[in-house]
Amino acid sequence: MKIDVLLGLQWGDEGKGKITDVLTPQYDIIARFQGGPNAGHTLEFDGGKHVLHTIPSGIFHKEKTNVIGNGVIIDPYILSQELKKLRDKGLSPEKNLLISKRAHLITPTHRLLDFVYEDSKGASKIGSTLKGIGPTYTDKVARSGIRIGDTRLPGFKEKYYQQQEAHFRVIRSFGYDPAELTIESMKLHEYEAQWFDGLSYINDIPLIDSELFINESIANGKKILAEGAQGSLLDIDFGTYPFVTSSNTITAGVCSGLGISPQKIGKVFGVFKAYCTRVGSGPFPTQLDDETGDQLRVKGNEFGSTTGRPRRCGWIDLPSLKYSVMLNGVTDLVMMKSDVLDELSEIGVCTEYRIDGINYSFPRYESISDDVKPVYTYLKGWKSSIINVKKWNELPEEFKDYILYIENSLNAPISVVSLGPERSQTIIRKQDR
Repeated sequence: MKIDVLLGLQWGDEGKGKITDVLTPQYDIIARFQGGPNAGHTLEFDGGKHVLHTIPSGIFHKEKTNVIGNGVIIDPYILSQELKKLRDKGLSPEKNLLISKRAHLITPTHRLLDFVYEDSKGASKIGSTLKGIGPTYTDKVARSGIRIGDTRLPGFKEKYYQQQEAHFRVIRSFGYDPAELTIESMKLHEYEAQWFDGLSYINDIPLIDSELFINESIANGKKILAEGAQGSLLDIDFGTYPFVTSSNTITAGVCSGLGISPQKIGKVFGVFKAYCTRVGSGPFPTQLDDETGDQLRVKGNEFGSTTGRPRRCGWIDLPSLKYSVMLNGVTDLVMMKSDVLDELSEIGVCTEYRIDGINYSFPRYESISDDVKPVYTYLKGWKSSIINVKKWNELPEEFKDYILYIENSLNAPISVVSLGPERSQTIIRKQDR
């Protein structure tokens, strides 16, 4: 038995949460392998909308086990708020959620550091979510982090305050006073109290040696889906650096984020939108600063589920998608938000990048430059609503042409097509072929 992977192929916000939820019935275990509460996975079903930040998107299936892996970083305050919302909906996450003892903690001063680093950059801001992600991964690599398993060992408080003092020294070196800064409109001492309360609240969630649990589950024939956060173009190594996140968002991150060998990887589901979006700073070759871009934003409700910030919108970018498919070894493509293009008579597709007079079909190191010019081809739109379509053969021919064009360009099948935000607005194509 192998572990399947589901991850984003663009700059995040592709709709991974919905597809994880849709695919969960086929699996026994859903495991997050990286990222933290900077993620915002939105699920809609039975007339309700649910946003998850740290908890895997299979949590609403009560009979399925969900694991927060060692590669994930956790803010106890934010996690406790998620758990409360689940319990308010009648769920009992303590029964089907497990947390790796090796997962690192985002502390209050990590969030202060995040603000200080971002604020001090001035016009060069990277667009951080200010959730403390970068500083936490920095401490992890510097071997000065705190893991959630430490909270149940002697000396935890001493470790916590030693780290806090080290952070205070850095904050003051930038000319800021920690006591004057705020986190979610709270002073440090107020947020810290909430943080420790959150730590107590999540105490009933079992902590496990997740790498042993995952590998034993594979050996026992359990079907596992590894769920990623953010997107491949935000990968710390292969994304549009420095406008990236602080973890490995690609398939390789599953091995270190859950503790499995590369031979254990099975299918890789690569999720992408029928167009492109990006939050915050960084290069975006196909960005549309016009009425069409505004139309995509409004129709697609393109506002961050974590930050609320409006997303930049543009045409689909095949060079970057080819790159992501290559890096991840994608076996199955998943196209999201197809319905957002319903009203367009013409749809742009970026087929190449033009840099210094030369056309490239893949991004290069130099693609971070603003001098990248997208080369477009235009396809005919379908000009009709597809949100209520249930079968592949009922879709407009122009829509099928769009799908086939992308498949042929990426040399991978689009196995799942999303036609709206609801769980039910999904076509699994293998059932229609």
